[in-house]
Amino acid sequence: MEIKVENVKYKYHDGQNDVLKGINMQIEEGKIVAVVGRSGSGKTTLLEMFNALRYPTSGKIKIGEFEISNRKNLSIEKLRFYVGILFQFPEDQFLSLTVREELELPLRFYNYNYQKITDRVRDVLHMVGLDESYLDKNPLTLSNGEMRKIALASILILNPSVLVLDEPTIGFDFENEKSFISLIRLLKIRYKKTIIIASHDTELIHKIADYVYVLKDGKVYLEGNKYDVFKEEEKLKKCGVKAPKIITFSNKVLEQKKIKIGYRDDMNDLIKDIYRYVR
Repeated sequence: MEIKVENVKYKYHDGQNDVLKGINMQIEEGKIVAVVGRSGSGKTTLLEMFNALRYPTSGKIKIGEFEISNRKNLSIEKLRFYVGILFQFPEDQFLSLTVREELELPLRFYNYNYQKITDRVRDVLHMVGLDESYLDKNPLTLSNGEMRKIALASILILNPSVLVLDEPTIGFDFENEKSFISLIRLLKIRYKKTIIIASHDTELIHKIADYVYVLKDGKVYLEGNKYDVFKEEEKLKKCGVKAPKIITFSNKVLEQKKIKIGYRDDMNDLIKDIYRYVR
């Protein structure tokens, strides 16, 4: 689904603080788009609007056939079938006492038959790297990384067209993050999902994003493909955002050695390029 964010503004109910001050975005279907910025820049508030957990004070968000501007004429149940959101704190997402009930709940709401529910629960658990031994566990007793996987499984269970992920890898070790990256790439390439990710982790964003929006004080301060955005180290600092290490390294090679080698996704590829250049 293509997504358009048109001059979206948001104020808290007290009317004192402008959280978002006219956000415009265009997100192509099947792309991974990242939203980065320091805490308080409006990332989470914006993400919650994609799932109609909040509504713009003014402006609108178009997601396929849906228009999110107010509650009027919006089928929230239908929207949330197509748009799944992963909360920053997964424990806020759980409604059930067991993993089985948590994963079955949305399927029962949309009247899936028993066999489809059983098969789908098993398949989605395997997709996030877990097995059936988790089904009878209380999700709140799991580790932070396991809770995040269950929360992700609970939005994948309905096979939504759009995934909205708020800080999805907090609590992941290296192997879990590696598996997450593989899963996100699979969802994009094989299943053509449109994916929106908010994260402080620019190393993660650099590995998977197609396009990046940098927020500052409730506005889009920078946008573009990840290479064009992340090479602007000084501008990123003003937003409280660190450039990925591989970009910083490329910039230093250019500055100190006058070697323009471009940008790469992987540090090993970059080092090979430098070796070929100096050899």
